[in-house]
Amino acid sequence: MTEVIRQRLNDSPVARWTVLFIVATAMMMGYFVNDVMSPLETLLEAPRSQGGLGWTPSDYGFFSGSSGLINVFLLMLFFSGLILDKMGIRFTGVLACSLMVVGTLLKLYGVTTDFGTEMVSFFGFELPMSVAVSSFGFAVFGVGYEMTGITVSKAMVRWFTGHELALAMGIQLAMARLGTAAALSISAPIARHFTLSTPLLVSLAFLIIGLLAFLVFCVMDRRLDNLGNSKEASDSSTDSSDEFRLSDILVTLRNPGFWLITLFCVLFYSAVSPFLKFSTKLMVMKYGVDPDIAGFFSSIAPFGTILMTPLFGLVYDRYGKGVTLVITGALMLTFVHFGFSLPIPAGFEGYGGGSAVAIALMVILSIGYSLAPAALWPCVPKIIPLKCLGTAYSMIFFIQNFGRAIIPMFVGRANETDPTYTTSMLIFGFTALGAALTAVAMFYVNRQKGYGLQLPNIRK
Repeated sequence: MTEVIRQRLNDSPVARWTVLFIVATAMMMGYFVNDVMSPLETLLEAPRSQGGLGWTPSDYGFFSGSSGLINVFLLMLFFSGLILDKMGIRFTGVLACSLMVVGTLLKLYGVTTDFGTEMVSFFGFELPMSVAVSSFGFAVFGVGYEMTGITVSKAMVRWFTGHELALAMGIQLAMARLGTAAALSISAPIARHFTLSTPLLVSLAFLIIGLLAFLVFCVMDRRLDNLGNSKEASDSSTDSSDEFRLSDILVTLRNPGFWLITLFCVLFYSAVSPFLKFSTKLMVMKYGVDPDIAGFFSSIAPFGTILMTPLFGLVYDRYGKGVTLVITGALMLTFVHFGFSLPIPAGFEGYGGGSAVAIALMVILSIGYSLAPAALWPCVPKIIPLKCLGTAYSMIFFIQNFGRAIIPMFVGRANETDPTYTTSMLIFGFTALGAALTAVAMFYVNRQKGYGLQLPNIRK
């Protein structure tokens, strides 16, 4: 009975595409807030007399990695998956959006309050109180941010399995990247023309919009359940074979494809997300870009993915070759980071030549950043049952957060000792190379296990 009702709901294009745009809006707002502080590194490190907070590069590196602290060290991201599979999409989504609002309020308090010279010691870091409070707020936000990600992913699988799953996930990713691109583009100009806290106030307003959007989805989702006139159409099926049990985690943990996808995510996203947080200052310090427009250079990557991710998702839906797309994207990312580690080619220093090199590398990065995720995320439901998909996504994101938390801290310290960015770009480059090698292993395991990762998603 469950499959009949679910199939009828899934077959309504209006219903499934409306759901996509509503939940993707909530995710987009979260992505905006996640990167809204990235272009402000130079302002945060400026003295208070110049409108900054007097942070050091190490302080900023700790702050950038703090979004994963609660998720990783308190296992909250793992528990988020259990909450999602047991409590359903609606409850978990509202909780996640609310946590993002609370975390942003704490971050705003940390940035706007003068704590004087008070310091806090934390795992070898001597942090000013403003850094500690802002980092705690970012960590709370990170719980909601990652919880929103796995909730939206499970919603997409529920509504689009057998249809345009990769295209839907590509559009959702594109809207999320639009949030990232907007944050990288407008955050610094807003802060320079108003105050350092103004971008956070804008962020808070956007998160409230995202929460309201998800509440609209909840109303729609409940009405769609009522149309089926059966509780079996809700997030958790009453069919005992479809109910999630803790023992189902072992099914995921025994799957080699799951571990390869997880390792790829750790390496790939550790070479992208942290890089974007440092890229604005990289453009200023190494390539001589004006600070007011450096954020636009950084936004090339997320802006490029807005169109290309759905396009590559459509290619996967119709023609397959998912692992091939993933390998190609990782290799392009490797080339970009090694390119950033090199000196500016002779003859390119003047007349904007350095800027041209930076733009070319960011364009290539945007293509790789579109290729891999467009094919990667639709691969997960091909190897994991729907009933434990939330837990599987949460475990992937949980392990992925180790890289996203640790890499920025190493990069922040590397930039203090090597301001040429050579060391930090090599860190990113070898991380991306590891992702490419993992994707190659995924290709061979797929052939052995028959996961169907190279097959199209649309059922004929």
